[in-house]
Amino acid sequence: MSHSVTIRTQTMTTSSSMIVINTGYLKSWNGILKFLQLALGIVCVGIIGNEFNTYLRFAPQCFFLVITVTFMISTFILLLSCLMSLSTASIISKTIYELLYHSIALGLLFAASLTLLIHITNYKRYYNYELLLGASICGLINTCLYLFSTILAFRTYKGF
Repeated sequence: MSHSVTIRTQTMTTSSSMIVINTGYLKSWNGILKFLQLALGIVCVGIIGNEFNTYLRFAPQCFFLVITVTFMISTFILLLSCLMSLSTASIISKTIYELLYHSIALGLLFAASLTLLIHITNYKRYYNYELLLGASICGLINTCLYLFSTILAFRTYKGF
């Protein structure tokens, strides 16, 4: 029994001064979700940071600010590492890190957004009520994005 075999070889030359950006990652669901999470995190931090009252620091505003800044920076680092390395995106998605990261972000961001939402709806006399309401709603939308990322991370980790 005879059969033909095709062998393909690829030669790749790298230089230490060359920076390779993995633009294909932004076309995947993981890349799109991380980019949207980062964008909504920037919006939330911008709103709550601008409206943060230095004289009357309310615990829900502080909690929301700390959680949002934490996961915005972490998502930026994760997105940057997946964009700067060709192998990071494929390796890190198969580990339990993404599953744990997204599930913890989901829980904490949901708690912070819901706490802020309940606090500002109970006290509607804030002069910046609409902006704080918008920040908490953006946080809840970001929570939904982290939920989708958790589901994708679970499916990738379990190999479904």
